[in-house]
Amino acid sequence: MATVGYTLMTEQAGPGDLVRWAARAEQTGFELLVSSDHYFPWLDSMGHAPNAWVTLGAVAQVTERAELMTYVTCPTMRYHPTVVAQQAATLGVLSNGRFTLGLGAGEALNEHVVGAGWPSANERQEMLAEAATIIRALFEGGYVNLAGDYFQVDSAKLWDLPPQPVPIGIAVSGQQSCELFAPLADVMIAVEPDPSLGPWWDAASGKAPARKVGQLPICWGPDRHECVQRAHELFRWFGGGWKVNAELPGTSGFDAASQFVRPEDVAESIPCGDSVEAVVKATSAFWEAGFTDVALVQIGGTEREQDRFFQAAPELIAALKESAG
Repeated sequence: MATVGYTLMTEQAGPGDLVRWAARAEQTGFELLVSSDHYFPWLDSMGHAPNAWVTLGAVAQVTERAELMTYVTCPTMRYHPTVVAQQAATLGVLSNGRFTLGLGAGEALNEHVVGAGWPSANERQEMLAEAATIIRALFEGGYVNLAGDYFQVDSAKLWDLPPQPVPIGIAVSGQQSCELFAPLADVMIAVEPDPSLGPWWDAASGKAPARKVGQLPICWGPDRHECVQRAHELFRWFGGGWKVNAELPGTSGFDAASQFVRPEDVAESIPCGDSVEAVVKATSAFWEAGFTDVALVQIGGTEREQDRFFQAAPELIAALKESAG
């Protein structure tokens, strides 16, 4: 059966709110809680960027059933892969095995802070593949040594591991990334419902069809006009696409790149208002593309905006599960 998740959007809320909303999301019926991992918000108007790992540690203590996932962490620049492996293993222990480590090649927005420049897309993918190899080896429990093309590992070992290795998901966007990462991961992650991705991934993995997790932003509320304005204010950056979004180094760049995006443009790609049918229609593209999980993003970081969403959540979850078949 399809899984409907909730996104802990670290770019639009502080850590205390995110922890409270995670607990409420589980109580409301969401089965998966995914968290972004940012050093910057996309736009200044979003206003937040708490540490995702500290926040998820707290979330693990206020929830009991919902799965947890990073969506996604870049293990190549801000973090060394050995550090990501340790964080993931610890969270796996604290959550009693409910955590999946979602990895991605990163964005300049978050990784530029360490002053190491910003590699080409192909190099970033090669770095991610080497990092994932290191992390998977550490999850096996022994000592790991590596003199790689990008990373050095000297007698690393994880001393606290969950009973089962933490599953690894990797974000992909095309055939090249599917073929590179499917053999290294357990879960496919993507933000666009491209029906080609699943077959490419499954063919490259050589295993049974994989879990496939997508994400859909919505702006829920009773006043559609107000929702469109809020989505435009906070999420107009979304229209640039990930090939563009990965390259811009700061919030001013996203503001400039999205200055000509109109509210009506945002409304065409993001369901706004309180129509269950509109959310079902947007989500159906993921189900039809073979995705097994979709995590909703409620745009808006105030208590009122989230509260309205949680009130509607049981109906939304039921409708989305039914539409998945």
